[in-house]
Amino acid sequence: MRVARAALSIGAVLALGGCFYSSEAGKNLETRVDKLDKDLRTEQKAMADKVDQQLPRIDQKIAEVTKALDSLDQASRRSGADTSVQLQKVIEDLAVLRGQVEAYTHNLDALQDRAAAVDKKSGDDVQRPTDKKEFFALAQSKAKSGDLQTARVLYQDFIRKWPKDDLAGDAHFALAESYYAQDNCPDALPEYGQLIKSFGKSKSVPLAYVRSGDCFARLKNPEAARLAYEQVVKDYPKAPEAKLAQKGLAGLKKSPPPKGKK
Repeated sequence: MRVARAALSIGAVLALGGCFYSSEAGKNLETRVDKLDKDLRTEQKAMADKVDQQLPRIDQKIAEVTKALDSLDQASRRSGADTSVQLQKVIEDLAVLRGQVEAYTHNLDALQDRAAAVDKKSGDDVQRPTDKKEFFALAQSKAKSGDLQTARVLYQDFIRKWPKDDLAGDAHFALAESYYAQDNCPDALPEYGQLIKSFGKSKSVPLAYVRSGDCFARLKNPEAARLAYEQVVKDYPKAPEAKLAQKGLAGLKKSPPPKGKK
């Protein structure tokens, strides 16, 4: 599961000022989201602490291996047997170091990627149009060209500038979809939730429910996923998304129950 030094934005689901879903079941869903948020924050801190603790050890190991490499010149003047032993020790040290560096580099990359997705403000040099439609079109063009980081910054800027405009709802949905496509459900869920809460008449709401269900299923929260899917079937029974919701519900039934439940 992805973690980062920045707080996971799934907590924003609970800061929307109202229920994530329109039904009474939404209250139960918010409780589950809250628990998920706390679990993710705990795991995030544990991973960050672990990496911080290991970095000095890696630095120390690098120093040790460097020292060993420097000693090869001296070892070359010794007997052949001594040189072989010294070289073998260096090789073993390098193998250990490589394994440690690869493992922790992977963790650091994950942390840095996550932090960049939350904190990095790219696109500062992009000139923002004053017309809202042109502004939104610019964000869309950046997304289509593959510059998702800039597109996200533009969508977020649009929401801050025109928070009540219908296009702000589209911006929330576009943000959510960009995260969803990268399997980044913790960031996608708050955006879907904001669309549902503040732009309930948007044509994207049914799909936002379905995507929310998909995300909760991916995050191993089948009960929350079921609530989302059922909301689509209940409120939009004739919409194409209802079929997707039914498919999602069927998938939940096929999934093995959580441990401790029958």
